[in-house]
Amino acid sequence: MSSSDDENKTVGRLKSRPQFLAVREGQKRRGPLFLLEVLDRKEPESAPRVGFTVTKKQGNAVERNRMRRRLREAVRQTARFAMKDGHDYVIVARREVLSASFADITQALSERLESRPKPKRSEETRSRKA
Repeated sequence: MSSSDDENKTVGRLKSRPQFLAVREGQKRRGPLFLLEVLDRKEPESAPRVGFTVTKKQGNAVERNRMRRRLREAVRQTARFAMKDGHDYVIVARREVLSASFADITQALSERLESRPKPKRSEETRSRKA
């Protein structure tokens, strides 16, 4: 991929509820500012897609929209280059996104995209702990 292709890399949007619910079945990467959910669609030639979730308990409409705008801009500026083709991403905002610096948001997003999630615990392990 040439540098001009990298600069023009577009990220699609997740828009429907079934798309968001499908991503919940994938990997989860937790952080202090947001939760990143990742699903490999097994379509390596398709562009990555991203969706944003901000629940009502995070604040009023003005605050939720501000959180969403900040995260969208962080993806636009930096994270889209780390997103893999054929993957869907859902970013679930936490209230701390409002008070964090923009540099912290972009850094946290880049770290979460590049990190490898911990393997899920098996049902057998969960039942032993209970």
